[in-house]
Amino acid sequence: MNFQVTVLKVLVSYPDGFTAMADLKRDMAILTTSGRDWTERTKRLAARVPGLDIFSQGLVERLNGGWRITEKGRAVLEVMETRPVPAEAMDSVQAVVQPAPDGPPSPTPSMAPARRKRERKPRRRDATPRRQANAS
Repeated sequence: MNFQVTVLKVLVSYPDGFTAMADLKRDMAILTTSGRDWTERTKRLAARVPGLDIFSQGLVERLNGGWRITEKGRAVLEVMETRPVPAEAMDSVQAVVQPAPDGPPSPTPSMAPARRKRERKPRRRDATPRRQANAS
């Protein structure tokens, strides 16, 4: 999945959506070795479109020694990258958090008792006995 998302992201970065295989491989190598951020990002994007298959779904086509992203591929990538509207996100969160109608409400973080850490006073060591021990 991450491979396919990376292919879409690389192809869409070119003005006409087409690149030769050598350029595609180079760009993908740079991205895949750039660190955990890219890997995590592509996993999140791929999770939004389960069953992604860029060739069988017609998102990418092979042309003259390279690959080109199709309009459908651009649309799918746009869907992957859109973030949910905050109101929609809050509705889905509230639907999950709703308490059962018969039971008491479950405690929320605001209802939980606050725990305070005790403030510790820094210890002061008396340096005099140590100095005397080291001097002997």
